[in-house]
Amino acid sequence: MNLSFSTLGCPNWTWREIIAAAMDLHYNGIELRGIGEDIFLPKIDLFSPEHIRATREELAAKNLVIPCVTSDVCLHLNDKDYVASARLYIALAANIGAKYVRLLGDTGPAPLPFVDDALVASRLKELAPVAEASGVTLLVETNGVFAQTARLRKLIQEVNSPAVQVLWDLHHPVRYFNEPVALTYQNIGEFVRHVHIKDSVMENGVLHYKMVGYGDLPISECFKTLKAGGYDGFVSLEWTKRWNMELEDAGVVFSHFAHTVRRIWDKA
Repeated sequence: MNLSFSTLGCPNWTWREIIAAAMDLHYNGIELRGIGEDIFLPKIDLFSPEHIRATREELAAKNLVIPCVTSDVCLHLNDKDYVASARLYIALAANIGAKYVRLLGDTGPAPLPFVDDALVASRLKELAPVAEASGVTLLVETNGVFAQTARLRKLIQEVNSPAVQVLWDLHHPVRYFNEPVALTYQNIGEFVRHVHIKDSVMENGVLHYKMVGYGDLPISECFKTLKAGGYDGFVSLEWTKRWNMELEDAGVVFSHFAHTVRRIWDKA
């Protein structure tokens, strides 16, 4: 198991601070989701053609990788700009040496009333050859309606491309569909290439994100299942600080996550 954190959790940090934290806390990688005020990664100067080589060399010198470039591309929206954005993210992933690009089939964590699965599948079929030619794999997250993993499995099978796989966010299938871990893994385990971990509780019908171990998500069961299946990819903290500024700061959460998750994984 390799450990990473998403830059979603540290929206006020500079690139230097992000790199320093990853090294100090012995993370293996950094999942990209914006730097500072810039959320659209392909336009960030660090990743421009003029600077991408230096950025890659800095990461390599510090034994860090970018496992996943996390886009905000929502494939169900009737907007061709999202397909163009996806192509830019694919190019960025190839240039920075990332294996994966995260795409969304639905807009937010909670499922929308209606999502056109056929449209999502057609967009993925259009993008899959582009990704494959670039040596990149597209990951559809267990998010929104596709947190119901039987539906996500059907989508992946419909697209039928080795360049389209799954990002398993443990939180959403459990929280929004009450899916047991065993059922989720039965549906999508063979397609899982990257894992998001966060914790939460429901209090009086309201969702509250918590640091790992302070919520009630079945993280240990998830890890046991992954280990039994031979998973050797990244487990990544997705702390949604950028969208929820009331959450604890990254300086506390990233350290806690690194120590706690390693302990849970070792005991699983």
